Amino acid sequence: MKEHKFKVVVLRDGRVVVDGVPVTEGQEVEVTIGIPDPVPVTYPLFGLPFRYIEPFEPAVDPSEWDALK
Repeated sequence: MKEHKFKVVVLRDGRVVVDGVPVTEGQEVEVTIGIPDPVPVTYPLFGLPFRYIEPFEPAVDPSEWDALK
């Protein structure tokens, strides 16, 4: 059996329309519907670009350090 996968959106009335299926009229087909599980967002910034503007500068202004007082 040949397998073709299509991603479609369910219409408001619950119908699913698949265009461009490579079959002829009257040919029997088997239809399976898979609903993906929602993926929890555990790392929302994963893959985003980042840059260090001043990597060797202190994180806090030296005048705010308690150790220098």
